[in-house]
Amino acid sequence: MAEVKSRKDDHIKICLKRDVQARGTSTWLEHVWLIHSAVPAADYEAIELRTSFLGHEFSAPIVVSAITGGTKLGASLNAAIAEAVEELGLGMGVGSQRAALEDPGVASTFKVARERAPTAFIMANIGYSEVARGLPLSKLEELVSMIEANALAIHLNPLQEVVQAEGKPGGQAFLDRLAEITDHLGVPVVVKEVGSGISAEVARELERRGVAAVDVAGAGGTSWAAVEHYRALKAHDELRARLGQTFWDWGIPTAASVLEVACTTSLSVIASGGLRTGLDIAKCLALGADLAGLAWPVLREAIKGPKAVKWLLEALMEELRATLFITGCKRLADLRSKPVVLTGPLAEWVRARGLDIRRRSQRPLGLGS
Repeated sequence: MAEVKSRKDDHIKICLKRDVQARGTSTWLEHVWLIHSAVPAADYEAIELRTSFLGHEFSAPIVVSAITGGTKLGASLNAAIAEAVEELGLGMGVGSQRAALEDPGVASTFKVARERAPTAFIMANIGYSEVARGLPLSKLEELVSMIEANALAIHLNPLQEVVQAEGKPGGQAFLDRLAEITDHLGVPVVVKEVGSGISAEVARELERRGVAAVDVAGAGGTSWAAVEHYRALKAHDELRARLGQTFWDWGIPTAASVLEVACTTSLSVIASGGLRTGLDIAKCLALGADLAGLAWPVLREAIKGPKAVKWLLEALMEELRATLFITGCKRLADLRSKPVVLTGPLAEWVRARGLDIRRRSQRPLGLGS
């Protein structure tokens, strides 16, 4: 258990102190162009950001992606994030709760999220490798009840498991269990990547097994291969350090991954992976996402406390509102009907993969009329 706690704090410290961002690739959101409207469709103050996701109403389509838990540091970060999302009417995920299954004494580091955010949307979290190795349904229910979660996120991190010295890479056994979990668990199941994206092929497999939503977590932001590269260097593990360096930029860029899922399935979509501004969020929503998730930018503020997190989230909301205003939208739903221009490698990807981007305009988004 001490090893798990140490690893969790290692991850946080490396993300804060080291360069773990994508180097040779990007989110490809720079290749998504929204069209400026010189005549806005509504007064700025009337722009509506409210939306609903998995039956829960959000004041804006923003969720803080899973970051941490299981340690004293993790508890303080979860508390800061929870206070901010509760006040703003947003949502959050906690980090992997495996530590709490192994040591119930650290459950409080996850429970603090619900304590500080009694009405916010909160996602429980466990890794796909634990599910693949036969973690009982009763244990998954325990994770949900631990924080009175609105959904269970199962994270896919096969690349990280390969690079990580403690990793236990799983495979097909995960998919074999998904239908049982989605059939019997009392909350929706969200499957999320951690920085390498989700393809159309994987998304269709997840949809067939009853998953409610996916968080694409595409390439272009924090690289967990990079994080494990630095941990391997510290441990003098040259092979794993090399693996982390080789696969630093591996994955499907975020913009492409959103289109992969939105154009080929009916799944709800959370766009994450390298999002930094409200403009990034608007572009993802226009491509077919329902929510946008951020982790690394929030982590940097959560260290300072809930006020810093709140300021960042409010800034993102204001940038999103401004984008709606200058693209001639009154509400989020209008983004689906606005023209979007795709250029460069993203446009080439869409053609090569045969994606029908017209499907994104058929996906409902937001509340209001």
